[in-house]
Amino acid sequence: MSPFQSMTHATVYIVITVIIFLIAATRKNPFVIAGSFVQEIFTSRKYLLHFAALITILFFNKLEMWVEKRIDYKADFTKSIYGIEGNFVSAIQHFFHNDILTVVSSYFYVVVFPSVMIASIALYTFKKNYKLFYAICYALMFNYMIAIPFYLFFPVNEVWSFHPSVKLLILDVFPTFEQDYRPLSGLDNCFPSLHTSISVSMAVIAVKSRNTFWKIFVPISSAFIIFTIFYLGIHWLSDMCAGVVLGVVAARLGLRISEGRLILGEQALLKRSLKNNEL
Repeated sequence: MSPFQSMTHATVYIVITVIIFLIAATRKNPFVIAGSFVQEIFTSRKYLLHFAALITILFFNKLEMWVEKRIDYKADFTKSIYGIEGNFVSAIQHFFHNDILTVVSSYFYVVVFPSVMIASIALYTFKKNYKLFYAICYALMFNYMIAIPFYLFFPVNEVWSFHPSVKLLILDVFPTFEQDYRPLSGLDNCFPSLHTSISVSMAVIAVKSRNTFWKIFVPISSAFIIFTIFYLGIHWLSDMCAGVVLGVVAARLGLRISEGRLILGEQALLKRSLKNNEL
């Protein structure tokens, strides 16, 4: 029997995993943590606006797929990527192939990836570390805003769909993956890898946390998720490299904005410009 029978099963696993993460990070009742989130939603307009913007941006990937079906642009850069990379992904998949590793990798790809995002938001809210919460909101916005134009105008298909010796291993664990998960991400939405970029952004932001468990666990999980995109036969090496750059840039911009440094820097430049004009 496959661990994932449907997205309903995956959703249940995500909820359970988030609860485990929060208990491990705080040693507190997860319902108390959830209560702090609800309280912020109803008492802080700034928090509510940021959270609403975050939810909105997460639907942009669906919007991109809708737009892609309706524009007359049929480019495909998969062959060019394959010409550069060759059998890199195939070599990793065949070298590490193992049934247990396939289950663990699929769990990280489908469950741990969103669980880290959800738990991060809950943790930083509970700890009243609003700068990190806002940094996550900004970082996710930047990740999607920068990635979506590439998905529209630089389409690259997933490795398994093009490379003859690469298999989509996640189907061994999640047989309905293509029917249930595919509507969330197009087959040619490969470059850059959002699984990579968002995981890296979460890791960069988590390092700024004062929670010892979280600042160690999130970077480790991020590294393993990057491994899964190759092992499961989904992303190319170039997808990962672009994702790492995007993730770091998005996180650093998010942190700068949430800490006010970007705005203060712009103000300083403006004052310097005015002063020079006066001279």
